[in-house]
Amino acid sequence: MKSTPTLSAILAILGTEICTVYEVKGQDPSAREAIEAIEFGPLEFLQPSPEHYEILGAQVLLLEDHSLPLVTVAARFQGGYGRFARETYASARGLPAMLRYGGTRTLTPDSLDLLLDYYAIQTSFGTGGGSISSSMNSLTEQFPIALNLWGEMLTEPRFDQDQIDVWRSRELERLLRRKDNPSTFAFSQFNRLLYGNHPIGWEMDESDLEPSLIEPGRFREIHRRIICRDNMILGITGDLSWSDAEALIQNLVSRVPACGDSLPDSPIPDIRRDAGIFVIEKDLEQAVIVMAHPSSVKLADDPTYFAATMGNSILGGGGFTSRLLSHLRTEEGFAYSASSLWTTPRRYDGLVGALTTTNPANAVPAIEVMLETMQQLRESPPTDRELGTAVDRVVNGFVFNFQTPAQVVSRMMFYLADDLPEDWLERYSRGIQEITSEQVHEVFVDHLYPEEMTILIV
Repeated sequence: MKSTPTLSAILAILGTEICTVYEVKGQDPSAREAIEAIEFGPLEFLQPSPEHYEILGAQVLLLEDHSLPLVTVAARFQGGYGRFARETYASARGLPAMLRYGGTRTLTPDSLDLLLDYYAIQTSFGTGGGSISSSMNSLTEQFPIALNLWGEMLTEPRFDQDQIDVWRSRELERLLRRKDNPSTFAFSQFNRLLYGNHPIGWEMDESDLEPSLIEPGRFREIHRRIICRDNMILGITGDLSWSDAEALIQNLVSRVPACGDSLPDSPIPDIRRDAGIFVIEKDLEQAVIVMAHPSSVKLADDPTYFAATMGNSILGGGGFTSRLLSHLRTEEGFAYSASSLWTTPRRYDGLVGALTTTNPANAVPAIEVMLETMQQLRESPPTDRELGTAVDRVVNGFVFNFQTPAQVVSRMMFYLADDLPEDWLERYSRGIQEITSEQVHEVFVDHLYPEEMTILIV
């Protein structure tokens, strides 16, 4: 009869085996040294190349993808609430919602929803200060029907007063909820503090939703000014070729009217430049701290822009490895989260700063740590290891933004609207990887001034 090994025997065997494996590994350091000595070249981003067409003045991008029987079409229209006077703010903000949920000339909202569900068509509508965007996704076999229906939503909205009233009620409810969210409230107040009476500083309130300001005629006027051919960029991805799409896209573009009068330019903001501390007293368990000052760094193919991008990642945009989170959370225990911001618009100054939430009793020392962290980066450059980690994070994250053809085309539509070079995606990846610690230090010295921060505590 075979005897059963004792527990001690088993442990002895296991211990011997573990020790043996460890010793074998340790006896051959040359292999480990060889691995550590390997040098890797810069990551290379190979930009997919959509086909570029022009139809009746509208720019059209097409990137084929036959992996699934699906087609996505996205539209971007130059124009948004930032191009118009304050009295049109609500209607410009509400236009995407009315395009999606307000029905069309021939279809009630309920009828429209039934058709979208029946043909498995997905749509989205959104807005920013400078543009309105929409997208449509459908099965390839349903694409002609889907494109026609989506085109009707874009070009022939109903703007019935009862649907406007529904949207107004929802907005009033959202305003009440917004006041109960400390972070949302703090950011809106901070924007108002820095930008004043500029579209960036605007925040919807009850006065914007007066019935006289959101009647059907005002929606129609905003729609006429924005949803027109000269403002439009189209992006198409999916299971079709240009020969399949051309006639259909030609028909869609022809339904979009030519622009009558040109849109006004977005005004250049007069950003607050005086340092100061502002406190809004609210009975909250956590204090929200937001600080920033203007920055002249612009989105451009320029080392300063790439250095600022890396600087932001090192300061607070890089998660657990960033300076701010390390100092505020790991070392001091003042905050669970903290981050930095460095906005880089194309036409006007952006902001550089930081934000966190903390116990109200720790608000002052937390601010001191944030300012000291910024000052340290002004006094000496980041380590090569910090920069290497930041570069890897940014480049890898950048590549993951282009996992699908739809993401690629969406990005290229954005860059096309901002007049960036056609090979911007390649330039960005290369520019990030070429930045040195000294260049990051220089951008901190030239563009980050802790003593000039406008600080808001809520």
